[in-house]
Amino acid sequence: MSAKTALRLSVLIPVYNEAATIEHVVDRVRQIPASTEIIAVDDASGDGSGDVLERLRAAGKVDQLVRHPKNRGKGAAIRSGIALATGDVVVIQDADLEYDPQDIPRLIKPILDGIADVTFGSRFIGSPRRVLYFWHTVMNRCLTLASNMLNDLNITDMETCYKAFRADVIKGIQIEEDRFGVEPELTAKVAKLRLRIYEVPISYQGRTYAEGKKIGWKDGARALYCIFKYGVRRSS
Repeated sequence: MSAKTALRLSVLIPVYNEAATIEHVVDRVRQIPASTEIIAVDDASGDGSGDVLERLRAAGKVDQLVRHPKNRGKGAAIRSGIALATGDVVVIQDADLEYDPQDIPRLIKPILDGIADVTFGSRFIGSPRRVLYFWHTVMNRCLTLASNMLNDLNITDMETCYKAFRADVIKGIQIEEDRFGVEPELTAKVAKLRLRIYEVPISYQGRTYAEGKKIGWKDGARALYCIFKYGVRRSS
């Protein structure tokens, strides 16, 4: 895909209890200067997020909306969204404001330029970020190191939300993880496919737990399990 090729972008937004931020996220995605399809997946939110998304769909701001009757997790939400995506490039966008949609053009540029199949947005290579939890950073770096060792990669931020894929790539990957284990799973599977992977710097405005942060130590333990589970497999 060359830089001059007309691009249709599919942005997948898994949503779980983000009524306070989801409309702001959708509005920011709509400001991207590209033909953009927004697919939101409400993962059985209990705070009215689903109602906000229904209103946004009625207003034409959300193109497709999936509502899970039971909470299934981020990986399951991504799986539901991918099945509906019609774009040339697929980007995963969280429903909070930790990741700024204005970084998406930078994220997809290596794919649009024809030099990458997958891009990761890294929070650790040169953009402003909020200073928060030391042990979260240590855990992230340890998980990324373990992932790199098993997958023979040198990425800096395996756990990043911002991952972009050529549509044919992500549609060809069978996602097995239902929850946050999807991050190491996708990393291992694109590595085994010998795809061209790029990293780009992104900004990051992390939240505290009081502000709604959800990931915890159990997710870190599951991520470590998934790193080894998918890292030692011979194929994707």
